[in-house]
Amino acid sequence: MFGFIKKLTKSKNENSKSFRIDMAKHLAGRAIKYCTERNPEDGTDTVIGHAGSLSIKDDEFIVLSSADIVFRCKITELRAWELMSNDGAMLTGPDITHGGEERTIMVYYTYYIK
Repeated sequence: MFGFIKKLTKSKNENSKSFRIDMAKHLAGRAIKYCTERNPEDGTDTVIGHAGSLSIKDDEFIVLSSADIVFRCKITELRAWELMSNDGAMLTGPDITHGGEERTIMVYYTYYIK
């Protein structure tokens, strides 16, 4: 019953703080196969890590891949959305690990057969 009410009251404004927090919580805990970075100048993607996870620590969203933090951003500044195929997500925001540079990262999920 309460899940139904939560869906009705869920924020649909992608720029709102509550939407960004909800999306970060939705993505957190997923295992990723690999991640790429989008080059804003020519639109190409470069693989920056293999095998990792998405997580939340305090008020930061962290992408851990290839045993290193490849992307770290404040949740309230993170713009995230899932791909239409549901195979992954795109994350955009100021990356704390790279001096606050605005970066766009694509992560692709690992699927486990149950």
